[in-house]
Amino acid sequence: MGKERGKFKKKVAKAGTVVKEKSAGIAKEFLDFLKEYKVVGLAVAFIIGAASTSLVKSLVNNVIMPVITPFLPAGAWRTAIFSLGPIKIGWGEFTAELINFLIIAAVVFIIAKSLLREQKVTKK
Repeated sequence: MGKERGKFKKKVAKAGTVVKEKSAGIAKEFLDFLKEYKVVGLAVAFIIGAASTSLVKSLVNNVIMPVITPFLPAGAWRTAIFSLGPIKIGWGEFTAELINFLIIAAVVFIIAKSLLREQKVTKK
């Protein structure tokens, strides 16, 4: 009985070692994945992009659109509506969102261009 118990302990010890080696291998593989695909940089860029959205919206709503507002027929750009019979198209809000998009796209383009200046992007 004592010998059997000893064999069981050795088997358990080997199984524990295999589990530790596998988990260490998975952790190393995961870290390699994070480094290879630059996931951390992507996460940081995503957070900064989300934070800059409110800044760009404020720029459009409080700086750009008040300059454009006097040129609109009704003067209220958010409620500007194009009526075509019973069809009403609210183009004021769409114009603001379009300007938001263009500003964000331009900023992303400038940042990407400056960061990737040294690296030429090649098609695969």
